Amino acid sequence: MTTVETATGAAKTMVLNMGPQHPSTHGVLRVALELDGETIVKAVPDLGYLHTGIEKSCEHKTYSQAITLTDRMDYLNPLGNNLVYCLAVEKLLGLEVPKRAQYIRVMMVELQRISSHLVWLGTHAIDMGAMSVFLYCFREREEILKIFERFAGQRMMTSYIRIWLARLQNVGKIKLEDAIAYSMSGPTLRAAGLAHDNRKIFPYSSYEEFRFDVPTRTDSDCFGRYMVRVAEIRESLKIVEQAMAKITDQGPIRTEAPGIIPPEREKMKTEMEALIYHFKIFTEGFSPPPGDAYVAIESPRGELGCYIASDGSPKPLRCHFRAPSFVNLQALPRIIEGQLLADVIACIGTIDIVLGDVDR
Repeated sequence: MTTVETATGAAKTMVLNMGPQHPSTHGVLRVALELDGETIVKAVPDLGYLHTGIEKSCEHKTYSQAITLTDRMDYLNPLGNNLVYCLAVEKLLGLEVPKRAQYIRVMMVELQRISSHLVWLGTHAIDMGAMSVFLYCFREREEILKIFERFAGQRMMTSYIRIWLARLQNVGKIKLEDAIAYSMSGPTLRAAGLAHDNRKIFPYSSYEEFRFDVPTRTDSDCFGRYMVRVAEIRESLKIVEQAMAKITDQGPIRTEAPGIIPPEREKMKTEMEALIYHFKIFTEGFSPPPGDAYVAIESPRGELGCYIASDGSPKPLRCHFRAPSFVNLQALPRIIEGQLLADVIACIGTIDIVLGDVDR
């Protein structure tokens, strides 16, 4: 127990740990809460319980080998993690990916965005005590995972509306200027009124050819963040439909870059030169020229960036990710201070963090 001065005089407060084992912290997050009764006086997030060292691990792998490590960061957005890493490596190499491949990339990462938002909504609903929503969301997500399984051979790496509104409206508010000051991005920022989306501002993978809106709200509370993500699901469906119309049965999906891109399997079986390239790529890797590159994309949680530095060897000299979960989490104290203890769960849930993205 500690004593603090309030407007009405001295008051005793209690420090309570939420997590790191609490199911509603969505991973091993510990938040030290100082309480005056049930009101949050101060909140201090404590990280590091899930540290994986993925970035350092990337620096001890070849550029190709490191791709599989990126899946384990934001494990609800593995395709997005793969994409931002590959775009950074391609920028280092000066590679241009064929349009058909870009369209397929767009389609797959938008399906991944829908899948991620469905997991968020389902698990957040359980946090709020709405079991049926979880079942509906995972039923729809299952259809997307079936597509992933057919595409790549593997799937991954309710209650009444008045209860929902009462738990989310006017809870966990943050002003737009504060959201910007904390470098927040994604639905948490767009729910505060700023239509910032890397797919529109800094298009990649031919996103400039797609028609879609960037949903925003101005209420900037837990309900607003919920509404933005539901609207984004509908926008992603529009993008997927456009991508399917753009993809033709003909055309390359791989860049012609011997020594970097493995040769086609049939050529490897019949041409000695192709076999040699295949062997060298998978035993030695490829070596981008010395330099560095940074690429940012729009993940389901916000701006996901990848910085890679090359010293001319087959392994990255430095690999660092700008993880939206990590950046957005720093605003948690600002969001929950002054709220009730029961609202902490709603606030953490609507920030939509993935601890693998935080403690990478």
